[in-house]
Formats: sequence, structure tokens, C-alpha cells
Amino acid sequence: MSGSIGDGEKDAYDEVNITPMLDLAYVLMVIFIIMTTASVQGIKVNLPKASDTPALAKPQTKAITITADGTIFLDTFPVTLPELENLLRQYKAANPSLPVVVKADSTIQYQKVVDVLDLIGRLEITQLGLVTQRIVK
Repeated sequence: MSGSIGDGEKDAYDEVNITPMLDLAYVLMVIFIIMTTASVQGIKVNLPKASDTPALAKPQTKAITITADGTIFLDTFPVTLPELENLLRQYKAANPSLPVVVKADSTIQYQKVVDVLDLIGRLEITQLGLVTQRIVK
């Protein structure tokens, strides 16, 4: 009988069940990931301080918009052509390389755009852009 019991015990251990080992490996991997991310988030550094004064290199591009009814806007403020000239002259004095973009409605009279471009040329503003819309086919 002892021979038959020994043979039965030998048959029971022919295959190794690896499911508990995989479960343990997954648990250890999750614990490792959580501990690693928790330690990375907790790093303390002394950040550099910025001054309270505004930066001189902030973008100073001026946008001139001409609407369909002929109204001229400098950024978001409506202006007349002489007011536009005075304001652009002041901005040009503060920033000699003043960039300007011109946006005009496609249905506007071309003369309004020419007047604004002539004004920009008289003020010797060389960084000029014309805003257009790409036609998608």
C-alpha cells in the first residue's frame, strides 16, 4: 500500500501551479510603481524667483483691422486715420522695430487698405504682415 500512496503523491506534484507566483509578482510590481511615483512627486526644489517688473521683450505686435463698413481698429479700439498715425508714431518711437499686421475684410474698398499701407510706409514701419485666409479645396 505504501507504494501506491507514494505513486499518488508523486502524481500530484508533476505540474507546478505558477498562478500564485504571478499574483505575487503583479502585487510587487504595483507596489514598486506606486512607491516610485510617490517618491518622484515628493521632490522639493527651490524655484528661481522672477522680478515683479514686466519684461521688456513682451510681444508688441500691433494689429490694424479694417471692417466691412470701413471702420479702422488698432488692436480692439476704433480709430480714425489721423489717430492711427499718431498712435503708431508713438509706438514706433518706443519700439523702432515695431511689427504691424493688417487685417481687412474681403468686401472692403481697396482704397482703405491702400490708405493704411501708405500711412505705414510714411512711418517707415518695415515689419508688416497682411493677414489672409487659406482657401481649402
